[in-house]
Amino acid sequence: MNCSKAAAEKKNTFRHFLTREKTEPLLTMLSSLIISFCIIAALLLLTGYNPVFVFSTLFTGAFVGEVNISETLLSATPLMLLGLAVAFSFKASLLNIGVEGQMIVGALAAGAVGIYLKNMPAFLHVTLSLSAGMAAGALWAFLPGYLKAKRGSHEVIITVMMNYISFRVSAYLLNGPLKAPGANIAASPRILPTARLPILITGTRLSIGILFALLTAAILWYMFRYTKYGYGVEAVGLNAHAAEYSGIKIDRTIITSMLISGAIAGLAGGVEILGLHYRVYDQFSPGYGFESIAVALVGGGSPLGVVLSGLLFGALKAGSVNMQTVAGTSKDLVKIIQAIIIFFAVAGFSFKNLLAGLRRKFKAQEAVLPGGE
Repeated sequence: MNCSKAAAEKKNTFRHFLTREKTEPLLTMLSSLIISFCIIAALLLLTGYNPVFVFSTLFTGAFVGEVNISETLLSATPLMLLGLAVAFSFKASLLNIGVEGQMIVGALAAGAVGIYLKNMPAFLHVTLSLSAGMAAGALWAFLPGYLKAKRGSHEVIITVMMNYISFRVSAYLLNGPLKAPGANIAASPRILPTARLPILITGTRLSIGILFALLTAAILWYMFRYTKYGYGVEAVGLNAHAAEYSGIKIDRTIITSMLISGAIAGLAGGVEILGLHYRVYDQFSPGYGFESIAVALVGGGSPLGVVLSGLLFGALKAGSVNMQTVAGTSKDLVKIIQAIIIFFAVAGFSFKNLLAGLRRKFKAQEAVLPGGE
């Protein structure tokens, strides 16, 4: 009797785990990673590499030693912030493809304040610089949000167009008004020391920017879990007509969602300039904005998932150098790994549908059987 009772309890525990909707993003992410690395291991074997050795060199280059860990976190910081920006727009059923452009204008604004505002205390200077970056990113996202809310224009088309405009604006400013005197490249003067983010780990390049990414994730988690506004954003994303019927203002929610998403992207630009480059370069981003869409997808759109996903992609970037040097793999292997992970993350939505079916099945059984046994 005791054995059968214990087995029944384990079965009910498993059912409860599957029927919890909040476990879906975690299960999707884990299943995508497991399948991806199995596929990658098979490809490595077929090409004559030892997958255990290759993965160990990747792990060593990303997580063994203070410098390697700091480089992983450094690479992960912009991906986390931009991934959170994209994920926030996902919640309102919007696709903010324009985070790359919003990051660029945020970097320009933060850099300008960091260069030209002088004789200020460090805390105030950093605060104003980052605030300028967030404001610029939000303003850059306002037009797509407004056109979506008021005119029904597709936000993907508008944000892509805004990206190209930001590229041209950046090139003009950094080859003209913002160009450093005597510079032979398109770059601004160096920002003042008072505007630079403090280094988090002495002897490394890692600044406190990573803390801004983690704080942003915590704020978004709290917002969606405990605030009326967060509930409204999710309601609009799930069913706009039902949300409107319940009294939520759809237009305002769409516009503010894009503003917040743009502000987070602008913060990412400010953190990159104030915490790493110390000046604004033309095309300083290697495509973080577009990679962040993958980060948001792999992370399941949840703040915690995006942080873990950003850490994963940061580790791939930081560990790839050691993997190429020690294991002798191609520099393109990391991009192949990323592509496979992204593919199975997108395919993971099918897995989520399977879980939804299991939930319905188990709940139906529990409704029929007394006590859910």
